[in-house]
Amino acid sequence: MRLRRALGALAVTLASAPLHAEVCANETHSGQAVTVCKVMAGADLRLFLNDEDGRALGTFGRVDAKLADEGKRLVFAMNAGMYHRDRRPVGLYIENARTQAPLITAGSAGNFGMRPNGVFCITPVGSFAIIESRAFGKLEPDCAHATQSGPMLVIDGAFHPRFLPDSASRLIRNGVGVSADGRTAYFVISGSRVNFLEFARVFREGLGVKQALFLDGNISRLHAPDLGRSDFGFPMGPIIGLVAQAR
Repeated sequence: MRLRRALGALAVTLASAPLHAEVCANETHSGQAVTVCKVMAGADLRLFLNDEDGRALGTFGRVDAKLADEGKRLVFAMNAGMYHRDRRPVGLYIENARTQAPLITAGSAGNFGMRPNGVFCITPVGSFAIIESRAFGKLEPDCAHATQSGPMLVIDGAFHPRFLPDSASRLIRNGVGVSADGRTAYFVISGSRVNFLEFARVFREGLGVKQALFLDGNISRLHAPDLGRSDFGFPMGPIIGLVAQAR
């Protein structure tokens, strides 16, 4: 209930706020080289999955081509959650206020089911929230776009209880953190292979956020044309991107 009221109050504030977005920069936090893409509330941040014929877009280039038809472009983009072999989202997926895959609250093997996991939500007025999955199911917040993933990296300022400082599981990883007021989202991809705790420290100690969500590892990719970067690889499932008018 408290979260619902807070999101409602923020929506009123943002409705009259000027739109503003900052993009990506190579930075160092908690001893880790990372690329951070910072998005301010009210910016045109969207999720992308399929084209008009229901086929998975799969690549940054195809998303950009789709936007070109609207006279728009990607400012940045990255993969936005785990997916099945046919690129269907593993958990909750909402795009343009339409739910395309259901919320999953049960624990399971693998990273996604390492509870607590969570949902990244973009509200209809463009504010941001990361909500633990079971709490999300009870609250049913209004999201214009949402993607579920796991595990959560930072939960109310604490690291996920199952993270180990000496873990040998090291991958290129990407995730998202949200400021306490819901006005800023930080999309981060590591510059080298990191374990979960090292990556979580970037969000809590480097960026100062109290809620952060792991998006994926190993297949993590970033499209940041202003940095001269557009990672390539096998086709992806959900993609999140910041949209602006074409130049």
